[in-house]
Amino acid sequence: MPTQIPISIEFFPPQTAEGADKLRSTRAKLAELKPEFFSVTFGAGGSTQARTFETVFEIRREGHEAAPHLSCIGSTRDQIRAILQRYQDEGIRRIVALRGDLPSGVGDPGELRYANELVEFIRAETGSHFHIEVAAYPEYHPQARSPRDDLLAFKRKVDAGANSAITQYFYNLDAYLHFRDECTALGIDVPIVPGVMPIVSFSKLARFSDACGAEIPRWMRRKFESFGDDSDSIKAFGLDVVSDLCEKLIAAGAPGLHFYSMNQAGPTIALYDRLGLTR
Repeated sequence: MPTQIPISIEFFPPQTAEGADKLRSTRAKLAELKPEFFSVTFGAGGSTQARTFETVFEIRREGHEAAPHLSCIGSTRDQIRAILQRYQDEGIRRIVALRGDLPSGVGDPGELRYANELVEFIRAETGSHFHIEVAAYPEYHPQARSPRDDLLAFKRKVDAGANSAITQYFYNLDAYLHFRDECTALGIDVPIVPGVMPIVSFSKLARFSDACGAEIPRWMRRKFESFGDDSDSIKAFGLDVVSDLCEKLIAAGAPGLHFYSMNQAGPTIALYDRLGLTR
């Protein structure tokens, strides 16, 4: 095992002052792992835009690199242009560019309909100022018409100027390796960083996974279900499963690991320490 691999950590913007205080404490603990950057999510149609700004700028003031998510659905070019300018003014150098989901009840998708159009717009407006991350789906996007269509959509994002990609989380190693091989065959050569979701609560994970199209292998589901409400056993088994996956990803040459923290420090730190990575 290597003593170090580049990592990044994702937060969502807190909704309350108490949540903001908790996130500061969480961030202080996770900063000890020396991540390359902290990313911050962005609600559908910009619904958390103000809180995303606050969190991103606070991270930046603390001396860490921040990578705000930016979705284009439901936004105009002028709105996105203003956001990009604000990020430039605050010294932000990395963006996670996403299509996003149209908020319920909103019929207008905005002027940019797909993530590749957003990447192209960011490049046209800001040149090489931003390192642009995009999303990748080893088990394919749930709305993709076919695996081939999804791969070509990913290639369009890279061709538009993306520097690297972060995947949806997964628990099937072969899905990532197969996706990476298919990307290589298409001439896609940007780093594809696996997204890693620590497991704390199986019931929450199952609901989230069913909604976003991430597969939980049947053997894992059955094992988790057998623990019932035994949260200690669920956490212990989850740590075993995810650390084993990460070890195999590192051995297979993954360019980094991106941890979905869910605004908690403990699960990511436990996984990091289990992997024997250095602080």
